[in-house]
Amino acid sequence: MKKAYYILILFLVSILNYAQTKHTVIKGETLYSISKKYNVSTEDILKANPEVKNGVQENSILTIPKAAVIDLSTPNKHIIQPKDTKYSVSKKYGISIEELEKLNPEIGTEFEIGSEIRLKKGVVLSLPKSVKNIISSENVISYEVEAKETLYSISKKFNVSIEEIIAKNPSAKDGLIEGTLLVLPKRSNLILKKDSIILKKEKVNLVETVNKTKERNLVLLMPFNINRIEKDSSKTKIEYLKTDKFLNITLDFYAGALKAIDSAKVLGLPINAKVYDAESSKYSSNVAALIKNNNFSNVDVVIGPFTNSFVELAGQLVDKKTAVISPLTNDVGVGGANVFYAMPNETIQKEKLMAYLKLKSDAIFAIHSTTKSKLSAYFSSNYPEVKSFYFNEKGIFDYAILKSNLQKGKKNFVILDSDKIIQVLSVVNNVLKLKKEFDIQLVVIERNDALDFEEIPSKNLAALQMLYPSAIRENESSEALNFAKAYKKDNKVQPNQYATRGFDVTFDAILRMCQEEGFFKSVESQISEQIESQFNYINNSNNGVYMMYYNSDLTIKQAQ
Repeated sequence: MKKAYYILILFLVSILNYAQTKHTVIKGETLYSISKKYNVSTEDILKANPEVKNGVQENSILTIPKAAVIDLSTPNKHIIQPKDTKYSVSKKYGISIEELEKLNPEIGTEFEIGSEIRLKKGVVLSLPKSVKNIISSENVISYEVEAKETLYSISKKFNVSIEEIIAKNPSAKDGLIEGTLLVLPKRSNLILKKDSIILKKEKVNLVETVNKTKERNLVLLMPFNINRIEKDSSKTKIEYLKTDKFLNITLDFYAGALKAIDSAKVLGLPINAKVYDAESSKYSSNVAALIKNNNFSNVDVVIGPFTNSFVELAGQLVDKKTAVISPLTNDVGVGGANVFYAMPNETIQKEKLMAYLKLKSDAIFAIHSTTKSKLSAYFSSNYPEVKSFYFNEKGIFDYAILKSNLQKGKKNFVILDSDKIIQVLSVVNNVLKLKKEFDIQLVVIERNDALDFEEIPSKNLAALQMLYPSAIRENESSEALNFAKAYKKDNKVQPNQYATRGFDVTFDAILRMCQEEGFFKSVESQISEQIESQFNYINNSNNGVYMMYYNSDLTIKQAQ
């Protein structure tokens, strides 16, 4: 009998007694590999076979205790949560409303939040295949490693850090073996669906839930490099402003951040903000000295500097209850549990794009500039269903091959993987011709300079509705217009992308640290959106990615 399409996380009810089996050791096996094979600990094997404390010998016979069997029965009790109803609870645990009422005759038409109700015992629920190995108690999840899974992929799947996995499973640092049972910390926002594991998050307006009674402390580490500028006699300050791109980015970001701090104060948020010159270059900074010589003990959030390595250094040096945010770079980060990356990295953007394309159609093709393309290898490893084609060594592509694979009656996505002007021009012009017979949409992983070449008019890209993933969106809302107006009043210029980014990152951080539960809990359960950016932190990396496309009116719109 078929059950509902998804079930919620189950409780660990009981562990059965150990049984035993025999194992003959083969060449190359170790206690560790045998323990993983039978899903038991090395300690348990040693207890049953004390003679192998110095290692196992080929052809020796071991007594192996079988792994514990887990009873997936319905829990005995349930604590009523907000929005719970008799119907939702009955569906959650696979029992009828009538049975629920018989077990709990005292309940009326409404549940009292926090009250405890009894549940039917002994109902075994069948898990969908993709999550059949997941069980949980109140605070942890037990998960069986599947083929080709890594620490990174599991950390992303369950919204936990690699460090947390290793802390509960020390042997995992040496690599994962299919079938290994891991103990993982449970996140309150984890739910199971029929085909996948997702994070239940709500997109919220953080302004509506701020706590205005508790003071919060913010620090900006801005790479102004004032000492270097003042010591350099070869250039005036005006010349620096005209020629130093990094300085201009810093000043624009800072101006936007100041606007965010002003906006927070207008809202009545008790924010104490300090700004330090991080004196950062590509290879050096004074972050360590700043943290050593100043009191960071009560700081809630640190933003900056702009280089991941120095952000991660700050994360190591401050208290772990202090969140440290890398605001601009989209490089993949490897910081600790308190380091957050506000820019979606390239991998996240590609994953979001491919999820969007697969949702819309299974007719996905890619044209690569060379057979040694990194994107081609990425598709081969992660999305083998994408059909890849290549320009030959003379830079020529046979569009007849592409045409023979296109499908009528459905959307055909053609991914262009080249930044060579001649190849981009060739693909755009030829795909335009094919569009007369097929429903085709052009896709790029990222916009590059070749797309701005004068012989590739925007109207052609618009005709193909060129689609791409982006960390920012076009926003013409009243809030965005008001921000631009206020920014221009203060700075005499319109805000550019770095100024808007400065506002978005800083304002979002302020609102999150002013939530009742604080910054860390907020990022676990809440998605937010500011002027141009969405903030959806999963495993400390922002997954807030937009799908943007060239519209027929030559504007850029957000795809739905």
